[in-house]
Amino acid sequence: MTIAAILRYKGHEITSVSPTAKLTEIAVTLSDRNIGSVLVRDSANQLLGIVSERDIVRVFAREAAACQDMTAAQIMTRVLHTVTPSTTVDEALRLMTESRVRHLPVLADEMLVGMVSIGDVVKARIEQQAQEVDSLTAYVAGSV
Repeated sequence: MTIAAILRYKGHEITSVSPTAKLTEIAVTLSDRNIGSVLVRDSANQLLGIVSERDIVRVFAREAAACQDMTAAQIMTRVLHTVTPSTTVDEALRLMTESRVRHLPVLADEMLVGMVSIGDVVKARIEQQAQEVDSLTAYVAGSV
């Protein structure tokens, strides 16, 4: 199974903010949409970084008083780990585990086409395993 299959199921919606978005605005967006991160893009839609719930919690723990005035550009993670639609679920899981990230932007020909979360990838892997078990069960039952 590939990332393209996940995107076909979940869709290609991407939530992003500008680099000047305030942390309070980002927190509201994350809460309202029930998501764990937002991408940061400039006015030309160029991908600049990502801000996660974890990023907000960490900066709040260090600099609570200054948080209200901080922007996405100040706290975003700039080094992004990305996948393509042809990346397998197993490859994505490995990348997430090794990189300690929970969200992967999906790029096709250097264009942003979606984003997958650890939840999306784990769900797909569980479904894949269930299909494999069903196939093996049918094979064994048919050959007895």
